[in-house]
Amino acid sequence: MPEARCAKPGPRTLATRITVEKDTMTNLEPTTVPGPHVLPPMPYAQDALAPVISARTIGFHYGKHHQGYVDGLNRLVAGTPFAEMSLEQTLAATAGQTERTAIYNHAAQVWNHTFYWRSLRRMGGGEPPASIKPLIEASFGGVPACRAAIAAAAARRFGSGWVWLVLEKGKLDVVETGNAQRPASPVQRPLLAIDVWEHAYYLDYQNRRADHVTALLDGLIDWGFAADNLG
Repeated sequence: MPEARCAKPGPRTLATRITVEKDTMTNLEPTTVPGPHVLPPMPYAQDALAPVISARTIGFHYGKHHQGYVDGLNRLVAGTPFAEMSLEQTLAATAGQTERTAIYNHAAQVWNHTFYWRSLRRMGGGEPPASIKPLIEASFGGVPACRAAIAAAAARRFGSGWVWLVLEKGKLDVVETGNAQRPASPVQRPLLAIDVWEHAYYLDYQNRRADHVTALLDGLIDWGFAADNLG
């Protein structure tokens, strides 16, 4: 399972125990609930994804929702052995454990959102790099077909969840997961993520999820990040 990039520690490292004095790029305060996990810095300014994703949406999505999952996780693990674990260790230890569902859900949403932010970039979209384009063509028949598969998965996802471009057994595929769930580990390696929870798009697109995903694929998706995650 690849790790999401966070403030340039490496393309596959999800930094969860970094010290954040202040996120100057987004002008948001760091974690408000003390604990082992902190809100990772955004890889771009709060208005960098406009007009596809407005600064207002980023402010709520990152500053309230993503922050809220970090705070909730710190509350849940306080005074437990999980307080000594990294984010990845916490996910591995709680996956499939009914009595640990709340911890898993919060940890997964911290991981998912960090990975999602790095799946996007200003002036993204376009043609994938040569390091991944042949694999896209072999798996889907072409880049337009890959985009169509991602858009279709986002449209049919009932309720909240995620759409992922994954590498599985040497081939690319598009999978969808509900709520906080992630692709099956270690069988499916996530390369890109699209958040289809309503809070990801409702301020800008209301109920027009399909329009949001199309605009995201046209102008923000970071094919280079997907290529980096091939491993």
